[in-house]
Amino acid sequence: DPRGLYTCRVGETTEEKLQVHYRMCQNCIEVDAATISGIVIADVVATVLLAVAVYCVTGHDRGHTSRASDRQNLIANDQLYQ
Repeated sequence: DPRGLYTCRVGETTEEKLQVHYRMCQNCIEVDAATISGIVIADVVATVLLAVAVYCVTGHDRGHTSRASDRQNLIANDQLYQ
């Protein structure tokens, strides 16, 4: 506990006093370097997985043609009312 009254002496005659007030955090969690690196690595992995999921969901169908365009080509405009 670093709280208290400290004295600084220079030589034999000079003396200065310093009052230290220290306040501890009640709900703080001490984090070391391994925990921080684990959090960063987990965040990067989660971001990559999310990016892959978005890429897969959007889907890039290169070999398939759209059925809507096939239906439009079945009937020509001049034969529509015949």
